[in-house]
Amino acid sequence: MSQHYYSNQPEVGHDRRHLEEKLRGQTFRFISDAGVFSKKGVDFGSKVLIDAMDIPENAEVLDVGCGYGPIGFSAARLAAHGHVTMLDVNARAVELAKENAKLNGIHNVTVLESDLFAAVEGKSFDVVLTNPPIRAGKETVHAIFEQAYAHLRDDGTLWIVIQKKQGAPSAKAKLESLFGRVEEVTKDKGYRIFKATKTSQ
Repeated sequence: MSQHYYSNQPEVGHDRRHLEEKLRGQTFRFISDAGVFSKKGVDFGSKVLIDAMDIPENAEVLDVGCGYGPIGFSAARLAAHGHVTMLDVNARAVELAKENAKLNGIHNVTVLESDLFAAVEGKSFDVVLTNPPIRAGKETVHAIFEQAYAHLRDDGTLWIVIQKKQGAPSAKAKLESLFGRVEEVTKDKGYRIFKATKTSQ
C-alpha cells in the first residue's frame, strides 16, 4: 500500500465524517476524513493510552502523530494549566486537529505539521505521548523513542501504546536501552502501555 495515513499529502479523496467520543470521562466531537489514522472512530489502542496516561495539570506535553486530535485533546483537558504541542506529518490530519480544537473549545494546544520532531527542535517537554505509526516501520518508531528522550526534561515521561504482535517486546527493549526506568503500566486485548522515565544521570 503506497498511500496511508503516514503520507504527508494523502491522495485519497475526502470522506469527512462527524464523530462523538467519550474519552477519560469527557465528551469530544471530532471531524475525521479519509487518509488519516482511524477515520471511523478513535482506535482502541489510543483509548487505552488515554485512560492510562498521567498528565500533571501544569505539564508541557508533546503528542507525536496526533492524527485528528484525540490523545492531544485529552491531555489538554488534563493539563488545564499547561500546554500541549501536537505534531503530525500528515497535512490533512493537522488541519483536522486545528478544526477539532476549535470545535471542542480547546485553547491550550498548538498543532504543527512536522516530520517526527522537526518542528520542535531545541524545545523540551515534561511528557511525550505517542501511538506510533507502526506501518512506517520499526526504524521510524525507534527514531520516535530516541527523539522523545532528547526532547524530555529530567524526570520527564514518554507514554506509548503498542500491540504485542506489532513489536511490543522489541519496543520495550529499545526503550530500556534509552531510558532510566521503563514500566508496563497496563495491557488490554494485546495492547501494552509503556511509561519510560528519563532519570537524571
